[in-house]
Amino acid sequence: MQDFTTTWAGYICLIAFVAGYSLVVLEEKIHMRKSKPVILAGCFMWFIVGLYQALNGIGGDAAHHYIKELIAEIGELFFFLLAAMTYINTLAERNVFNSLRAWLLSRGLGFRKLFWATGIITFFLSPLADNLTSALLMSTVALAVSQGNRRFITLAFINIVVAANAGGAYSPFGDITTLMVWTAHKVETQQFIYLILPSFVNWIIPALCMFPFLPKEFPEVPKESIPIKEGGKVVIVMGILTVATAVSFHHFLHLPPYLGMMFGLGALMVYGYFLKIRPDKKEYETGLYGEIHKSETKRFDIFNKIATVEFDTLLFFFGVLTAVGALQYLGYLALVSQNMYQAIGPTWSNIIVGILSAIVDNIPVMFAVLKMDPAMGLDQWLLITLTTGTGGSLLSIGSAAGVAVMGVDRANYTFISHLKWSWTIALGYAASLVTWYLVTGSLR
Repeated sequence: MQDFTTTWAGYICLIAFVAGYSLVVLEEKIHMRKSKPVILAGCFMWFIVGLYQALNGIGGDAAHHYIKELIAEIGELFFFLLAAMTYINTLAERNVFNSLRAWLLSRGLGFRKLFWATGIITFFLSPLADNLTSALLMSTVALAVSQGNRRFITLAFINIVVAANAGGAYSPFGDITTLMVWTAHKVETQQFIYLILPSFVNWIIPALCMFPFLPKEFPEVPKESIPIKEGGKVVIVMGILTVATAVSFHHFLHLPPYLGMMFGLGALMVYGYFLKIRPDKKEYETGLYGEIHKSETKRFDIFNKIATVEFDTLLFFFGVLTAVGALQYLGYLALVSQNMYQAIGPTWSNIIVGILSAIVDNIPVMFAVLKMDPAMGLDQWLLITLTTGTGGSLLSIGSAAGVAVMGVDRANYTFISHLKWSWTIALGYAASLVTWYLVTGSLR
C-alpha cells in the first residue's frame, strides 16, 4: 500500500473527509441528509487520488484493484441491509409492530413497570429487528402513555436507547457494526454469545440507577386493538427463516450471507404476489409509528416496501465506506494503527474507540478498524464489537437509535436531558468492560 499521508493529495483528502463528516454531525441543525455530503466527499477523495497518481506518473492499477475489492465489501453489506430493511417495512405494513404497540398499551402499566417493559422488550427485540427500529417502536409506546410527564419521557427514552444499542451488540443482525464484524469473519455466529452478559450489564446498570427517579403514577390510556393484517404472521416466520438461511450460507456453505438474505427477499417477493391478488379487506391502514386512519383498501405491492427502504442510510453507508477506504489507501489508517494499537495496546485502543463512537458515527469507526486489521485475538474483536455498539449511548447523538428517538419528542428528550444522565451510562459502559474481561478469560 502506498503512503501518501504527507502529499498534497493526502492533505486535501483529509480536509474533504473532515468537511464532509462535519456536515453529517450538523444534520439536525442544517437539515441536510447525511448521505449527501459523504458521497460527495468520498468520490471527490478518489478523484484527488487518481489525479495525483496521473500527475506523478503512478500507475492506477493498484487503486483500481483496491476499489474493486472495496465495492465488493460495500455491495455485500448493501444487499444484506436492503433485504433486512424490506422485511422490516413489510412487517410494519402488515401491522405487526402496531399490534405489539397496542397490546403493550392495553396492559394498563404504571410508569415504573412501563419503564422496565419497554427496556426489556427493546433489549431482546433489537438483536432481530435492529436497534433503530426497536428504539423507535418502544419510544412511541412510552410517549403514548406519558401524558406529557417530562421526567418519565426523558428516563424512558434514555433507557430505550441504551437497551437498543446494548441489545444490538450481541447479535450479527442488531447493528451495522456487528454485521460488518460478522461478515469479515472476525466473530462467528456462535461466538456472539460471549457478549450477551456484558451487553445486559451495559443496559441494566443505567436502568437501575435511573429507576428510583421515575414517577409512580399510573397513566390512563385509551385501549385499542390493532389486528395483524393477512399474511403478517407468515412474514414473521419468513423473516426468521431468512435470518437462519443467511447464517447457514455463512457458517455451513462458506458463502456470503447476503445471498441467504436475498434468497429470503426473493421468497418474500413471490409471497407478496399472492398478497397482491388477495387484498386485505380491512378498511384501515397504519404506518409504522403513525396513527390509524381510514383509507381505501390497497393492494399489497412488495416494490412499494423496497421503495420505502431508508436509502439515505444505505447511501450514507456507501459514502462513508468509500471515504474511509480512500483514507486507508492513502496510508492514514496504517498511521493511526501504528500510533494507537501498537503504542498503547488493543484493549485501551478499543475502549477509546468505543468512546469515540459517541462523537463520530460507529460505522466509519468500525470500518476503519477493520481496514487497519490490527493483530487481535477473538477476545479483542469481541471487545471492539461491544464498545462501538454501546459507546454511542453516552450521547444522544452518538447512535442512530439516539438520533431517531430525539425526533419522537424533541421538546422533552434533548441532547442536554440525555447528557445529565450520561454518568449512569458511563457506569454501565465501565461495568460491561469488566464483565467482558471476566467472560472472555478463557480466550486469552
